[in-house]
Formats: sequence, C-alpha cells, structure tokens
Amino acid sequence: MINELLTLTLIQAGKELYGQDIPEKIIQVQKTRPEFEGDLTIVVFPLLRISKKGPEQTAGELGNYFVSQLENVTSFNVIKGFLNLTIADHFWLNFFDKNRKLDNFGKNEPREEDPVVIEYSSPNTNKPLHLGHIRNNLLGWSVSEILKANGENVKKVNLVNDRGIHICKSMLAWKKWGDGATPASASKKGDKLVGDFYVLFDQKYKEEVANLVASGMEKEQAEQEAPLLVEAKQMLKQWESGDEQVRKLWSEMNGWVYEGFDVTYKRLGVEFDKIYYESDTYLLGKALVEEGLEKRVLFKKEDGSVWCDLSSDGLDEKLLLRANGTSVYMTQDLGTAELRYNDYHPRELVYVVGNEQNYHFEVLRLILKKLGRSWAENIVHLSYGMVELPHGKMKSREGTVVDADDLMDEMYDTAKQTTEELGKYNDFSAEEADKLYHMLSLGALKYFMLKVDPKKTMMFNPEESIDFNGNTGPFIQYTHARIRSLVRKGEAQGNRWSDMDFKEIEMAPKEKSLIKLLYDYPATLEQAAQNFSPAMIANYVYDLAKEFNQFYQEITILKEEDSGKRAFRLALSEFTGNTIKSAMGLLGIEVPERM
Repeated sequence: MINELLTLTLIQAGKELYGQDIPEKIIQVQKTRPEFEGDLTIVVFPLLRISKKGPEQTAGELGNYFVSQLENVTSFNVIKGFLNLTIADHFWLNFFDKNRKLDNFGKNEPREEDPVVIEYSSPNTNKPLHLGHIRNNLLGWSVSEILKANGENVKKVNLVNDRGIHICKSMLAWKKWGDGATPASASKKGDKLVGDFYVLFDQKYKEEVANLVASGMEKEQAEQEAPLLVEAKQMLKQWESGDEQVRKLWSEMNGWVYEGFDVTYKRLGVEFDKIYYESDTYLLGKALVEEGLEKRVLFKKEDGSVWCDLSSDGLDEKLLLRANGTSVYMTQDLGTAELRYNDYHPRELVYVVGNEQNYHFEVLRLILKKLGRSWAENIVHLSYGMVELPHGKMKSREGTVVDADDLMDEMYDTAKQTTEELGKYNDFSAEEADKLYHMLSLGALKYFMLKVDPKKTMMFNPEESIDFNGNTGPFIQYTHARIRSLVRKGEAQGNRWSDMDFKEIEMAPKEKSLIKLLYDYPATLEQAAQNFSPAMIANYVYDLAKEFNQFYQEITILKEEDSGKRAFRLALSEFTGNTIKSAMGLLGIEVPERM
C-alpha cells in the first residue's frame, strides 16, 4: 500500500534530515482535499518538534526527500502545514492492471485460526420478527461477511429466547381464549398467531389491573397480584419443573413460531451456522451460579435469591436467581457463554445487541471474570442504536411494532410503483420484473439500515430509502445495471480489453479519480472489519457509484475514436462494476444485470 510506503519513507527522512526517530503513531497520511493539487497529504504539524523548523520549511524539505527517494512521487506542493504529494500515473495504472481481473479483489484468503463467534438475531418466541430485529439481523450478517472477507474464521450463531415469563403469557392467552387455533386454521404465519396472543394477554392483564385499582388496591400491588400474571408465573414454574401438559403446549406453539421465523430469515437472506436455545442453556447458567456460591463470588439473601456484589467495580448488586429458584437473563447468558467457549474456543465472542443492554454485557463480562473465566476478556458487545419511526417507539406487547414481513411487503409495493413510474425496466417478463422488485426493495431496506453507523439511533423512512437518486440502495443498484449494459454494448461492438496492457495509457482526471477510489477498497474493507461497521462499506460503495456516474457523464466511452482509450474506459467500467457488486454483496444486497 502506498500509505505504508510513505510512512516508512517519512521515518527514514526523520533519521537522515533531522537525526531523529519519528514515532509512527504521530504520522498522518490522508487523501488530499479535492480543492488542492495532489493525491495524498502528510500533516506536518506533529513533526515540527522533530525538525525544529517552521511548517512550510519542514514540508518543503520532506517533499524534496520524497521526490528524490520514491519514483512513485512525481511532485509536491505545500499549503501551510500540509504536504501534498502527487503520485505517478504509472503507480495507479500498475495497480489497475494487477487487480482489475481478480475475482476476490480487496479480500483476503481465509486464515486457519480460532474463530470469531458472532451472535445475532436472538428473537423471543412470543412474537414475530419486527423492524428492530431487521437491523440486528442485517448488522450481524453483514459484519460476519466483512470479517470473512478479511480472512477471519467466522461462526454465525443465534440464541432463541424460547422460555420465560413472556413465552408463558402467550401460552396462557392461547389456552384461555385460543379455541384451539392453529396457523392453518387461522390462515396466519405461526409467529404472527402467537404474537397476537401475547398482545391479547397484555390487554386482558391491563383490564384486571384497572379493575383492582378501581376496587381500592394500589397500582403497584395490582400489577403484581393481577390473577393473569400470577397464573403466568405459576405456568413458568410448571415449565421449569417439567410439567408434561405445559411442556407439550410450549413445544407446539414454539414449533409454529420457528416455521414463521424460517420464512422471514430466508426472505431477509440471513442464516446461521448454529442455533442455541435458551431452554437448553439456562440450566448451565444455574450450574455456574452454584459454582459462584461455592467460590463465594456470589451470595444468597435470606429469601433464597442469589446475587453478585459488583459495588467494588463501581456497579451495584446483580440478581442471578430469583427467590423461587427461577432464572433471569443473566443466568442464561452465563451458561450460553461458557457453552459457546467450549464449542468454539473463539478468539472473540461478539454479541450484536441493542445499546439498552450495555450494562448487561458489562456485568456478564465481570461475573465471568470473577468466576475465573479468563476468556471473558474476549467478549465484545456490538452495541447498536435503536430504529425509530416518525410516530415513536415500537412496543411489542401493545401491538405497535412494524412487523418485518409486512415491512418487506410494503417495500416491494413501493419498489414496484417507483420503478414502473420511472420506467427503469424494459421488456421484462412478469417473472423478471418480480425478481427485480424483490431485489430493489430488499436493496433499499438493507442499504438504508446499514449505511448508518451502528452506534447511532436511526429514523427509518421507507419512501426515502427507495429513491433512485441520492445515498440509497436503488441508486447504487441502478449504477451497476448501467455499467453492465455499457460492458455488453462494448462487447457487442467488438471491443476487447481483457488481455490488454494499459500501463502506458494517458489518463484523464476523472479516470484517475475513479482508479484512486478503487484503490481504497481493500483498506476500507479492513477498517470496516476493525470497527464492525458495514456503514463504512455502504458509504464507500455510494461514493464509488457517484464517482462512476460523474465519469460516465464527462468521459466519452463507446463513441471514443481511439480504440486503446475506448478499451481502457470499458475495462475501468467493468472493474468498477465488479467492485460495486463485491461491496454490495457484503451488505447482503444483490445488484441487477439490467434495468
């Protein structure tokens, strides 16, 4: 990489010009700003304490050194404390010729090493997947693919929260008011059917609380003593004790939900190497709690509940087992973490979970360390912001969520309407058009979700996401289709460029700009992996598509009279299209061959 070569040369310059070692950490090499001449810029200000000279004199001395030492640096200019270097055309053309036909340009070969385990999705079996789950699934899947593209051994896992009081609420509502309904009899996906009963439970429960308050009971007491909640808690105890009837109903209703989840996962294009179930792991957590009591890392209160005192770590006491012996989420996560470590011995254990659980993962890491699990240091919480809507937050129990399947249907309809209004398809069969609408709708949804930095809360706007202009998935997809059309026309005219050597071609500024952006792809991929950030890939590929469209508008391609230049521009277009397809693939987005 040219940045690395410049860094090494700058360190050598420090020794030869100033008799000093320049620490690598203070060296800043960045892209030259568009308004200035040059390709790469070195920030000189941090180097002044070494040169003991002013910024312009230091920059001038270093510029002359680079030109004298590196054939790839042809000239320089100084703007205050910034040294702008111009990189020789032959450097960019050598890069272009060497990489344009590589199938895996920018990607690394898989390395044989301990895996990175990434947990994402983690749904509850009392409701269908919703808008928040979409961001989680897309983040987890895309981060996994980005790490794999960097050579990491990645294992994608899912933990299904298939037990607990919330599951019992759906079961109890079905038992009381379901009249034997099944997905088949209700003509409804199983996860949606079970979710309806979860909402129904909440409605009936609120009615009971209101009645108790009206009879004179304090609201807080009413919320705890409402008969429905007491019955749901009793059902959970029956489940944990292995009650045959409760377990049978639980198994049947969860089966409905799993079938529904599978449909949604397939449509979203996400998958897992292994699925864990809370019902299999929560007892493992209980065993760790017993170990903690024996080691006196944990303590038991008079009511029998078990806690961990984290006050010495600046936190508070954390409940691990309730007084009635039932588990909490932390119990299950302790057991699952240990099970995963035993399964994979991961180099990192990454949890893709919303930022409202930041405290939870801090506690998980601390408790495991207190239990003597040194690998707890390798737990990483990929904390992401929530997805908000113009009308406020979603609440599952109140039925105000945006269902994932409904959203994908809405996106399909919007993509179809927008595409037909703009006429961005020609002579497509009904089957081809349907495939295109699916591609565009999912591309719009995924890109809109992934272009925002994971740490940020985001506002989702379906109409804005489907726009064919601006920073959207369809804009990039349309650019790819344009490139593929251009390449097909170039081939049909008899142009051949696959085996040509373009090292001596004279580049126009827009051609050079496009090659420089293509050069950035491997480094962008590496940074995206280091930061667990698909947003870096999304915004890179948008910049690439935008740069290509400017190139397309300003440069003659198919009508260029010089056959060498025409072939070069077609080769550059093809390389750009392949890179767009590669980058979008890391986001889980397909790109059309034609529109």
